[in-house]
Amino acid sequence: MPRYVIDERKLRGNLEVLKGVSDRTGVKILLAQKAFSCAATYPLCANYLAGTTASSLFEARHGHDNFGGETHVFAPAFNLDEMDELLSLVDHIVFNSPRQVGKFGKMAKAKGVSVGLRVNPEVSVATTPAYDPCRPSSRLGTRLVDLKASLSAADSQLSTLEGLHFHCLCEQGLDELKKVLTGFEEKFGFLLAQMKWVNFGGGHHITRDGYDVEGLVSMLNGFRARHPHLEVYLEPGEAVALNAGTLEARVLEIQPKGEDGIANAILDVSAACHMPDVLEMPYTPRVVGTGGSKFSYRFGGPTCLAGDEIGTYAFDHPLAEGDQVVFEDMAIYSMVKNNTFNGLNLPDIAIRRDDGSVETLRTFGYDDFASRLG
Repeated sequence: MPRYVIDERKLRGNLEVLKGVSDRTGVKILLAQKAFSCAATYPLCANYLAGTTASSLFEARHGHDNFGGETHVFAPAFNLDEMDELLSLVDHIVFNSPRQVGKFGKMAKAKGVSVGLRVNPEVSVATTPAYDPCRPSSRLGTRLVDLKASLSAADSQLSTLEGLHFHCLCEQGLDELKKVLTGFEEKFGFLLAQMKWVNFGGGHHITRDGYDVEGLVSMLNGFRARHPHLEVYLEPGEAVALNAGTLEARVLEIQPKGEDGIANAILDVSAACHMPDVLEMPYTPRVVGTGGSKFSYRFGGPTCLAGDEIGTYAFDHPLAEGDQVVFEDMAIYSMVKNNTFNGLNLPDIAIRRDDGSVETLRTFGYDDFASRLG
């Protein structure tokens, strides 16, 4: 049976880096649950982070009920039918447009929830268009031209506004953040004196090898010195659990070499079902033990989707049916996005404790597939 395995020691190591940034800058760091939302690890994470961010009612409830601390929520648009329950769960709510602020801001303020607006600095640094919130005609965030139109209107919809939020990065470093922050301050700095907080969003790869942590601390302290009245938030998702989990698979069959001289290895895990970002991003995940040159295999899943291919890998030894294959960095954007296409079962979820023991947190079966289809 395939399984995701979260490494508690590596997770704690990431959290210690993030806590170090927070302690040295006074910035609050939140867990963006869209990347990693394993509740069994929340008590550990809560020792280091200030709370969670969500993009839906269910994510907000998950963070509120299991993590504690502050609960923040953002969505491109909110549903009136869910608003009462949502506002009972969150401390900050970030709207995507002045119209959404005007529609729900007073309701939120009346319930003691701080109101924010997501802005679009129009500084495009993400390298994959699908993950670039600042690409042309993006639906995410309010552009300066649209914000000014709202501010000049007689019935300005922004009277309840207390904070600004921007999110432009995707798996990126300090240089990209500096470009975005410069654009943000140039375009929206005139509003900061009226605000209580600013959220720098996510996509910060703070725990990646080689990330300029010292530079980040200096930049954050510089921003806070320029705007000492502002509370500052970061909400990385990947950085919390980066390289802190694996997906263990097995070889089901080795097919004869194709026209390109590479054999297909069919595994019991699927890119389409169990690691969707491999196809959506796209990217080729790292596999333990690769780097050889004698034997090459194209890894594919057991679904009927022709494009359910994970990548091509080379080994110094041949693979055989039953061999284990371990994919690295599978704690993030895997468990939260997996699915049961073709009726494939979901991998178990386990955690490797500090002492090396492995505890199974969750197993899945037919009911998990059938119950969601009516």
